[in-house]
Amino acid sequence: MSGHHFFSNNDNRISSIERRFGFFVSGDAVKSNLRNALAVTLLLCGTSVFAAGTHIAKYAGEFMAIGVGGRALGLGGAYVALANDVTAAYWNPAALVRINYPEFSLMHDERFGSLVNYDYAGVAFPYGANAVTDSTILDLEGISRPAINYNAAAFGVSVIRLGVDGIPDTRNAWNDANGDGKFNEPDARPDLARITYFNAADWALYFSYAKQFAADLYYGASVKLIRRNIGEYHGTGIGFDLAALYTPNENLSLGANFQDVTTTLVAWNTGTNELIAPTLKIGGAYLFEIFGGRLGPVFDTDVRFEGRKFSAIAHVGPVSFDPHGGVEFDYKKTVALRVGYNDVKNLTLGAGVHLRKLDIDYSFAKFNGDDQLGNSHRISLRLIIQEDKYKRGAE
Repeated sequence: MSGHHFFSNNDNRISSIERRFGFFVSGDAVKSNLRNALAVTLLLCGTSVFAAGTHIAKYAGEFMAIGVGGRALGLGGAYVALANDVTAAYWNPAALVRINYPEFSLMHDERFGSLVNYDYAGVAFPYGANAVTDSTILDLEGISRPAINYNAAAFGVSVIRLGVDGIPDTRNAWNDANGDGKFNEPDARPDLARITYFNAADWALYFSYAKQFAADLYYGASVKLIRRNIGEYHGTGIGFDLAALYTPNENLSLGANFQDVTTTLVAWNTGTNELIAPTLKIGGAYLFEIFGGRLGPVFDTDVRFEGRKFSAIAHVGPVSFDPHGGVEFDYKKTVALRVGYNDVKNLTLGAGVHLRKLDIDYSFAKFNGDDQLGNSHRISLRLIIQEDKYKRGAE
C-alpha cells in the first residue's frame, strides 16, 4: 500500500485534524487508538477532500492499487499478463476470456495491526465459444486453413472495500457552557455516553467484459463505480479501464491494462472534486516445464502520470515507473510456491493449494522499519463451478 511511511512524525498533522473536526478524547489508551484510526483515515481519504477546488489528487485512488487475489499478491502484483481467473477483472479484464467455467473468489486482508480491513469478492462467467466455419483463409506461410469465428467472451462483477471501522466521534460529547465552541476547563472530560462511532471506507464496484479478437489477441474493459466516505462526508465517481492481452505462443503472454483511462472524477458532498490520474500497467509472463512442474517468471511495470518523483522507483518528468515482478513454481497443478517484489518495495511470499474445484492461496508482505504497524497476511479462495453444463460452449 503506497504511503506506508505515513505514520512517522505526523503528530502535528493528526492533532490539527483532531482540533478541526472535534475528535477529542481523554485517556492514553483511547487517545492512542483514536489517533491511530485518524492516521489511517487520513491515509485512506486524505485531507484534500475538505479543501476547496478541483485538483489532481495523487492518492485519491490509492485503495484501488492494492490488488486482489493471494496468487497475484504473492507475485508482487505482477499479474497483468499471467491472469487467467476471476481476478483478471481487476488485473487485466481482457484475460477473463481465459476462464472456461464460472468462477467465484473471496479475499480478506488485515493491515497495520488489524486496524485496516481490506476485502474483495468477485464472480465471472464465460460466454460464447469459438466456431470453425466452412470458409478457409491463408495463414502467414501460405497454407489454407479453416476460418474461425472468435466468439469467446466473458463478463464479471467485482467489489473491493478498504475501511477503518468503529472510529470514536466525540464532537457531541462535550459540554460547552457558553456555546463558543471552546473547552476551557482544565479538567474537561467528555460524556462517554454521548460518544458515537463512524467508519471511513472506500468502495469500488467493477463491471468487466472481455472478448477474443483473434487467435492470439484479446481485449477487455471495466466500468467501475467508486464510493468513498468518512463519517457524513462522501464522494462518488465513475472510472473506466481498457485492457489487451497478446499470446504469440502458448508459453508467452504480454498484457496491458490502462486503468482510469479517461481520468476518474470523484465528487464529494463538500463541493470538492478529486481527479484520479491514469495508470498504465504493462507486463509479460513466460511459462516453461521444469522438475515435473511449471515455472513462471513474471514482470510488470506501473506507469503513472501524476508526478510521483520521490515515491517512484524512476521518473521522467511527471511520468513515473514502478517495476515489480515475481516467480511461481506450480508442481503438477497440486501445490504452488511464489516469491515477488512489489511496487512499494516490499518482499512478498506466497503459496497455493489446488483442489478439484477450489484453490486456496496465501500471500505475505514484509514491512520493515520503526514506522510500520505490522506485516500483511492475505488469504483468498477461488471456487470453480467445474460442471459440463456450465462449461464454455455447452448447449
